[in-house]
Amino acid sequence: MQLRHIANRGAEAPVSRPPSSILKAPLAPPPAAAEPAFGPDARAILSSIGEVVYHWDIATDRLDWGANLAEALGPIAACDLGTGLAFGERIATESVASRYDVVMQSEAKDSGEGVAYQVVYALAPPREHGPAQSVWVEDTGRWFADSDGRPARAHGVVRVVTERHEMERKLALGSQIDPLTGVLNRAQLSEHVQRFLTQSERNRKPFAVMLVALENLFALNRTYGYDAGDEVIAGLARRLRANVRVCDIVARHAGNKFALVLDNCDTEQTLSVARRLLDLVKETPFETSAGAIPATIRIGGVIGPREGRAPQILFQHAEEALDVARQGNGKRFVAYTASLAREDARLRALQVADSIVSALNDRRVELAFQPIVHAANGKVAFHEALLRVRLADGSMVAPATILPVAEKAGLVRLLDQRVMELALERLAAEPDLRVSVNCSMASILDPEWPDRLASAITINPSVAQRLIVEITETSMIEDFETTRNLIASCKRLGVKVAMDDFGAGHTSFRNLRDLAFDLVKIDGAFVQNISTSADDRFFVRTLIDLARHLELETVAEWVEDEETAEILREWGVDYFQGAYYGRAESRPAPEEGARRAIPAI
Repeated sequence: MQLRHIANRGAEAPVSRPPSSILKAPLAPPPAAAEPAFGPDARAILSSIGEVVYHWDIATDRLDWGANLAEALGPIAACDLGTGLAFGERIATESVASRYDVVMQSEAKDSGEGVAYQVVYALAPPREHGPAQSVWVEDTGRWFADSDGRPARAHGVVRVVTERHEMERKLALGSQIDPLTGVLNRAQLSEHVQRFLTQSERNRKPFAVMLVALENLFALNRTYGYDAGDEVIAGLARRLRANVRVCDIVARHAGNKFALVLDNCDTEQTLSVARRLLDLVKETPFETSAGAIPATIRIGGVIGPREGRAPQILFQHAEEALDVARQGNGKRFVAYTASLAREDARLRALQVADSIVSALNDRRVELAFQPIVHAANGKVAFHEALLRVRLADGSMVAPATILPVAEKAGLVRLLDQRVMELALERLAAEPDLRVSVNCSMASILDPEWPDRLASAITINPSVAQRLIVEITETSMIEDFETTRNLIASCKRLGVKVAMDDFGAGHTSFRNLRDLAFDLVKIDGAFVQNISTSADDRFFVRTLIDLARHLELETVAEWVEDEETAEILREWGVDYFQGAYYGRAESRPAPEEGARRAIPAI
């Protein structure tokens, strides 16, 4: 007889506890049309633990149960369960698989001892009992094949596991839900977005990922208290959940940010949803224990898979769109596009450029000093003065953040000038201090720079012999003749000159000889791996030999450990610079009188 099954055939059946002890040895099939034999004690035991045995003759579809069926399955036993088909009618829709699935779809072969199976599914109670909860059971048994190798009969034990299943479901749900807001947590987001991406490949329909950020959370917490702030966040989650479809996803992305994943949603629909959400939040304050609190949101959105075929890319683009929406340009919702990324980069560059100009005007450009030590004994020989820019809020910006923008905006020359002024002030205030200062390509090409340096040093000539100007090798290659003139000007003033990042530009032997540097600083990118890289060891050793041949002192950058230092020491390096010997740190500012001793250059 053809049997009908209800559950999802493609899913893998969950695995729960090991088979019941009653199945340690295969059960012999009972005689056809006969009820399985039971003693009173066995029936009581099985009933007490919610188990009932069965025998299923697959050829005739007859399904025989133990005498304690009603005690084990309760109201479900009142239904017709005398055939596999009738039993299949009771499989609840929330089941992932059924006994029919695991037996009839099994690829295993019966070698005579039967094939074990185990599956968990739900049984729906009869309708006349009202909207009762499904009964979850664990079905464990063995099936036996006929002469053709097809399943012919099966026997096993059905055990009620509703309480355990509900506990496991709650535990699983708890690991997915944000406890404050009741929506999905961030850990589940990527999985859902990946599901939408896979689905979109099949149906060719777009979906949207939106990041919704609550504005001014810090001000809300400060004004109303953190409890009220949490209530606003939870209220926003409820409002978002109530205003999207059942098929859409709402999750907490960060402290004040929520992610929405909207199924089958194009650009115009995303804009419509965003406008509606913006109005819903703005028009109605959130009721909290501190009273009604008004709030606003900003939204960044991206369409998948058009603007990204991986969850992390989509979230990155949504963040970029949200950043633009937060910039106070009047747009509370911004949709990501490739041009938006370029515009965002441009706006960020303008902000950095404004910060640089402001820092120069407000004298918030500072120096940090990193020691450069004698390789032989580790004592400080001199310091490199490194640029630091302090923002208006007191935070410090790393040079890597601002220098690329400063170069494009034509501001790097002004930063060079300020760094040199500060370095000369320190040299005038501290007679024992020796300092090296970087000189960018923009300053090298400035024809007035040597004269300004000469004027500044004339006020206090003693600083010249304690100053080292660093010029990168790549800058030197760009304009060799101008670099040579600059070096000659420094030499006339008594200032030493160092080639920075030696090795990065592959300077020819002739150029290195003709430029008459006083010392070279070996590029740290080659130094940091010499203990593990044979290529880097060969290259650094060659640079050191070349410098020694030209009678140039050498500084090894990025010396991070004693093993590296020992190798370089054996090769004859003169100085070390790196975190192993000290990081760049601020030093107390010189006295006011000393600062006035050096004019601006």
